[in-house]
Amino acid sequence: QVHLVESGGGLVQAGGSVRLSCAVSGPNLNRNVMAWFRQSPGKEREFVAQIRWMTGVARYADSLKGRGSIAIDNAKTTLDLQINSLKPEDTAVYYCAADNVPIGTTVREAYKYWGQGTQVTVSS
Repeated sequence: QVHLVESGGGLVQAGGSVRLSCAVSGPNLNRNVMAWFRQSPGKEREFVAQIRWMTGVARYADSLKGRGSIAIDNAKTTLDLQINSLKPEDTAVYYCAADNVPIGTTVREAYKYWGQGTQVTVSS
């Protein structure tokens, strides 16, 4: 089993930055791709960013390009997401996800393992 626990959310002013972390445990073979999704009230959970930990190859949603950075530590136990130049529309619950999927997989249904989420609220 893969266990994921997010942290680092909070209230941030527009234009500021936030760094989210996801503590990861469990077999590496079950989580070759790790991702961040987010869900705003009344909206579907949407893909934000992903990384294939063996190669470091990363992909980003268009909404985050140029503002976000996903990274995993050498021990493969912490997944981070940094978002800069925050906008009110970035307000959401951010979820960490993992599974054995091809890089480029952005549909939530493809991921088996999920964290509980961490709230990010961006004030204007």
